[in-house]
Amino acid sequence: MYALRMESTDPAFNLALEETLFNTLSPENPGIFLIWRNEPSVIIGCHQNTAEEVNAAYCREHGIHVVRRPTGGGAVYHDLGNVNFSFLVWVDKNRLSGFEEFMKPMVEALRDIGVNAAYTSRNDITVDGRKVAGTAQRRSGQRMLHHGCVLVDVDTSALAGALAVDLEKFRSKGVASHRARVANLREFLPAGLSREEYMAMVVNAMTRRCAQEERTLSPELREKAEALAELRYRSWDWNWGQSPRFTEKRRHRFSWGRLEYLLEVRNGVISGCRLFGDFFSLRDIRELEATLTGLRADAESLRKALADIPVESWFAGAEREELLSFFCGDKLPQA
Repeated sequence: MYALRMESTDPAFNLALEETLFNTLSPENPGIFLIWRNEPSVIIGCHQNTAEEVNAAYCREHGIHVVRRPTGGGAVYHDLGNVNFSFLVWVDKNRLSGFEEFMKPMVEALRDIGVNAAYTSRNDITVDGRKVAGTAQRRSGQRMLHHGCVLVDVDTSALAGALAVDLEKFRSKGVASHRARVANLREFLPAGLSREEYMAMVVNAMTRRCAQEERTLSPELREKAEALAELRYRSWDWNWGQSPRFTEKRRHRFSWGRLEYLLEVRNGVISGCRLFGDFFSLRDIRELEATLTGLRADAESLRKALADIPVESWFAGAEREELLSFFCGDKLPQA
């Protein structure tokens, strides 16, 4: 595997470059470990409703970018105190998706610099019970992308201001705020260093653990990425225009993530629907949205129509009955 360290701090370009590298990855490629930093920005999960995740007024006032990524999970705040990383690899056809093989070298890299890091959930790294890194994953055929960010010296007041608080999420996990759940790595590193010195320490440790050599980006790939950034990642439609009109709204936090169901119902029939949340999707969620569209909106008709459809196959960790109850409007216990 080889490393690419990017100089760009434009989140739209960096996400476009990541997608360009992902789309052009071939079986002969030994794998890419991509490292970059972003200017102040909120990076939205691909299934999320931007308007409900972002404090838009705060972001406008402080010049914070809002950009949607192509992977699931929740919204995260980035600034120059983050180290963002991606593993882009070609995998065996029958291989199951998994986080551990990518999380392990990251944990080892942090331990190399004296941080007692632990891989404590499917997609988080913590130190003393506080989250210092979160990750997400995407797969297309035999291409796999695993990416995330490490908080090194992030402005936590901007993090709290930019992200709209999901009170339901904090209730279900018994915590009070964003700031109570996360920590900067500098808290666990020797005092007295500058931000750039802390960043270099973390980036160098990660690169040593994850790559055998470093390379530079070709002008051709840079050009393709810039075109994609302009077409998609700087587009209002991609970043904000994902929420339809709706006449009904259902929302629930499951053990595997939050799911929001927006419905437009006309004459008792679902004429449009969108599914949002911080869940990880195993299939293209648009397929399920299309399946639900056109069905009668009453519980009995929905249960009958969904009887032979494996709705749980779209959501990692979900159980069939809880999803059927959700889609049919039954009252569910809080996770």
